[in-house]
Amino acid sequence: MDALSYKTISANKSTAQKEWVVVDAEGHSLGRFASKVAMLLRGKYKPSYTPHVDCGDNVIVINAEKINLTGNKLADKKYIRHTGYPGGQRVLTASVLQAKDPARLIEKAVKGMLPKNKLGAELFRNLNVNVGGEHNNAAQKPKTININELK
Repeated sequence: MDALSYKTISANKSTAQKEWVVVDAEGHSLGRFASKVAMLLRGKYKPSYTPHVDCGDNVIVINAEKINLTGNKLADKKYIRHTGYPGGQRVLTASVLQAKDPARLIEKAVKGMLPKNKLGAELFRNLNVNVGGEHNNAAQKPKTININELK
């Protein structure tokens, strides 16, 4: 064979180049915002993306309380859980959940967009959601990303 031979390079845990990024949730729609954050966590915006490896960035979300829900979702969207006991089904609406813990609203949306396996659990640990404009990860020197510039 006279042509050059190319090999596809597959990233692994030691060769993955992970960064810390800050994303501002203010004024964004919940689902669209969560899908972009999930893609950042997964590493799909990087040329070295490998599906079975954690090669995504560590994402810090600020201003979680300023996320928007369109339409009647604040009143109609329900989050259902079960205590494990008979008759133990509990229901929270999005408005109650946002009033109680706005960070959990974003966490639930992003977690639902990650793989449902060990890799998804590992990726979810790379997400930090903060209420307000401050975060406690300044030592990692995160860079700020405008989520609107991502496809």
